[in-house]
Amino acid sequence: MALDVATVRAAFPYLERPEGIVYLDSGASAQKPRAVLDAMHDFGGSHYANIHRGVHRLAREADAAFDAARARVAAFVGSTPQETIFTGSVTQSINLVAHAWGDANVGEGDDVVITHMEHHANLVPWQQLCRRRGATLRYLGLDDEGRISLDELDAVLADGRTKLVAIAHVSNVLGTRNPVGEVVRRAHAAGARVLVDGAQAVPQQPVDVSAIGADFYGWTGHKLYGPTGIGVLHVRRELLADMPPFLTGGDMIRIVDFQETSWADGIHRFEAGTPPIIEAVGLAAACDWVDAIGGIAAVHAHEEAVTAYALERIGAVDGVRIVGPRAASERGALVSFAIDGVHPHDVAEIIARDEVCVRAGQHCAEPLHRALGVPATTRASFAAHTVPDEIDALVTSIGRVLDIFG
Repeated sequence: MALDVATVRAAFPYLERPEGIVYLDSGASAQKPRAVLDAMHDFGGSHYANIHRGVHRLAREADAAFDAARARVAAFVGSTPQETIFTGSVTQSINLVAHAWGDANVGEGDDVVITHMEHHANLVPWQQLCRRRGATLRYLGLDDEGRISLDELDAVLADGRTKLVAIAHVSNVLGTRNPVGEVVRRAHAAGARVLVDGAQAVPQQPVDVSAIGADFYGWTGHKLYGPTGIGVLHVRRELLADMPPFLTGGDMIRIVDFQETSWADGIHRFEAGTPPIIEAVGLAAACDWVDAIGGIAAVHAHEEAVTAYALERIGAVDGVRIVGPRAASERGALVSFAIDGVHPHDVAEIIARDEVCVRAGQHCAEPLHRALGVPATTRASFAAHTVPDEIDALVTSIGRVLDIFG
């Protein structure tokens, strides 16, 4: 089913603004459709209460909505409610694994393997884990189009020291789609666990967590047209029992005595305190909205076509260097580029004068930019509501940048 893009665009209130905003920054955070905003407003106004403690009507309604949201979010990516933890962000999800699993399983002489393309959220927690535990952080390099080598992965795994491979499903700078299923298969054969950072993948393409087989798969709500303040972590059920909690306090305990505490079972030991209740309802509504407009496969097909058009139009501009794979079929819905002799912050500021919204800088991937040999890039990232005319507006604005800087 193809997207009815006119209907999709009608769902976003920001497009009604008189300035005629062109939003090409969905990779940072997606705009919210009315269905999500309405669901959160209705729940927060008419059905809200704290969960898992009350017996009154509103508490029962809140319990049912929160539990239904967990089931809906799990189903969206082929997981189960019993393996789906709500966190505050994908960053918190990865930190949870680094502490709850990493501190108990990684030690001196072990390796944690990541790639040069990782977002800081999937780099700094492992850097700090290795510092705490005396382990070594190792990197997989990239080819000229920003792809990893599975042969290099095999060579790293062959020495038997790798405890964990942590890898982005889709790079937030290069757009590279990594073969995470194959990475999981090879890592598991070598006795290593795998964490996949799915922050850029889940909003852009069909994801089946069970089929991928990763031990840990994290993503975030606000990039899937949902609210900020909620992340998701899927953990293989057999690993949960051996993971101590990351945060402690209320709602994650079984029994608390004066000197000792025992933990709740399964996912519940990792959800200390009042969880993101309204946000969970909003994220479930975002999943429903994506399915209602044709499903994530239709979103993927639309965004791939937009990305192909952007690669063609931006790539035809003299003096512009695009980073990442050259084929839209091999990358996510974004294009990062550098303009010779112009700092990306200047590029973004001039483009913003035309009400075109892009992002400039290192995109929380400073080591990657060092590996690329560029100080920073400008990134245009796309969504279900992006249309070719908006790419044309971006290219026109890039032309203005080139005129100003000669």
